Amino acid sequence: MQLRAFSEEDFSGMDRFFRMNLINQLSGPRSAFLVGTADRSGSTNLALFNSVVHVGANPPLLGLVFRPHTVPRHTLENIRETGVFTLNQVHVDMIEAAHTCSANYSREMSEFDASGLIAEYRKDFPAPFVAESFVKMAMVPEEEHLIAANQTIFMVAKIVDLWVAEDAVEAGGHLDEKITRPAAVMGLDTYLSTEQIMRLGYARP
Repeated sequence: MQLRAFSEEDFSGMDRFFRMNLINQLSGPRSAFLVGTADRSGSTNLALFNSVVHVGANPPLLGLVFRPHTVPRHTLENIRETGVFTLNQVHVDMIEAAHTCSANYSREMSEFDASGLIAEYRKDFPAPFVAESFVKMAMVPEEEHLIAANQTIFMVAKIVDLWVAEDAVEAGGHLDEKITRPAAVMGLDTYLSTEQIMRLGYARP
């Protein structure tokens, strides 16, 4: 197969949207999550993220990347204000509604209203969950790290409560993707379903 070459000089000279689409797809399919927040007055916000990564299991930590805080970032501002947020895994039947949440709405407009997704509250946790999600987590931020190279922010957060669809948790802690049906994102606008190819044992020398 012939390979097309791109240099650092090519990147700098590319059309902005071509470069954005190309570079965003290079890391491959990523999980799609909706981040639920509210400000101190209770006004809700829902944002689509494809940057959630595993950081550690004990304690249970996940990380996510926020774009530079050069303009209002309602999700980040709400997290800093209240100290909590929720992570809600997007499944294949939620894709179109979840994608709506990537639009740049005013602070006065809740993405729950714009998307038609339903906000729910669990265990007196002050941030809203997405009722339609099959995997949802209550999160408390632990650390923030400024990435000097491009001014993005990497946040590490702890899972303090977890809810998973009935019967989805298998022996050994695996999740049955046929039940949770997670959606993946390729780049910024291409969505994929997931299908297990195989499960291999823990690799040892």
